[in-house]
Amino acid sequence: MAEPGGSDKRMWCSVPEKFQLHGAMLALQFGYAGFHVVSRFALNMGISKLVFPVYRNIIALLLLLPFAYFLEKKDRPPINLNFLVQFFCLALIGITANQGFYLLGLDNTSPTFASAIQNSVPAITFLMAAVLRIEKVRLNRKDGIAKVAGTIFCVAGASVITLYKGPTIYSPTKPLQTMMMSTALPSMSMSSFTTNAMSVLGDAKGKSWTLGCLYLIGHCLSWSAWLVLQAPVLKKYPARLSVTSYTCFFGLVQFIIIAAIFERDAQAWIFHSGGEAFSILYAGVVASGIAFAVQIWCIDRGGPVFVAVYQPVQTLVVAIMASVALGEEFYLGGIIGAVLIIVGLYAVLWGKSEERKFAAASLRVPIQSTPSDNVHSNNRKSQTKTSLTQPLIPPSTENV
Repeated sequence: MAEPGGSDKRMWCSVPEKFQLHGAMLALQFGYAGFHVVSRFALNMGISKLVFPVYRNIIALLLLLPFAYFLEKKDRPPINLNFLVQFFCLALIGITANQGFYLLGLDNTSPTFASAIQNSVPAITFLMAAVLRIEKVRLNRKDGIAKVAGTIFCVAGASVITLYKGPTIYSPTKPLQTMMMSTALPSMSMSSFTTNAMSVLGDAKGKSWTLGCLYLIGHCLSWSAWLVLQAPVLKKYPARLSVTSYTCFFGLVQFIIIAAIFERDAQAWIFHSGGEAFSILYAGVVASGIAFAVQIWCIDRGGPVFVAVYQPVQTLVVAIMASVALGEEFYLGGIIGAVLIIVGLYAVLWGKSEERKFAAASLRVPIQSTPSDNVHSNNRKSQTKTSLTQPLIPPSTENV
């Protein structure tokens, strides 16, 4: 008898890996786009910005722990106080500051522009790595010029989004939430309906757009710093899932302490609707669990640049989702800034790609056949394996 599901498995395996990678990356961008919209929807419903990350990181930790424990049992070095201090600092930057700034920025701006500013993370990461002398800047080569130019474009784009909002370019007439409310509340007066609709939509006109953009820049800076500081830790502790689990644990502890001090309302810890519960489950399971596993596989098979190239797709999907579901308006300054950031992103990625080609070409030096050829070959294979398990550009959408 044929094995159940065997035909489906064979059908999936018959799909070329190239198409599997593109399909996985598209699904990943839709998943993260949904996270931006769902997070904004949760904030619109009044969920606490301190309680939300606590529940999200509890779910993420429960998902990561089993995989880290069983898959890295042999690769995990013994833990000591020095490692614990480093994990705590990584959590402070990569979890607490990263997620905290993101929620504060999202609350004051919109999902589309939060996603757009995130495209500057590779450029900021390159800039930090260059300042710390982790990465060399070669202005006498086209790859170095491209990375520097891309960084300048990203900084310019983020500055435009922050300092210039501009006129409204597009304003949807009847967003999904308003249609739902009009159906559910037919007897409500027009004035009270408008007030309630705007409170559900989270209209940002009463909030500070500039302050929100500054929070998002802080989010990108902390995210980039986390990526840069993670590299030396992984060299000493080469167990990525375990490092992420420890980081998530300490981030959870930090958020619990902060929430216990500043969130005095006991009702904030209770789910008041199915929408709040869904948003937290989505953030924990999809954005921190499934997406992380998909990213690791895509980076392993397609490389870090391939993964990063898809980032602007997320911004486009977020724009469509936010317009339909949240009635988000698009402003001229935000659109100009987003275009500049995306151009800068691709310039940096092209520079990284050219740098790898140059490095690969420099290794192709004619060598006379000697008994040591096998040793060199083994060393090259070892280096290739290391670059796959610890890529130069770590996953760019974890801990959003």
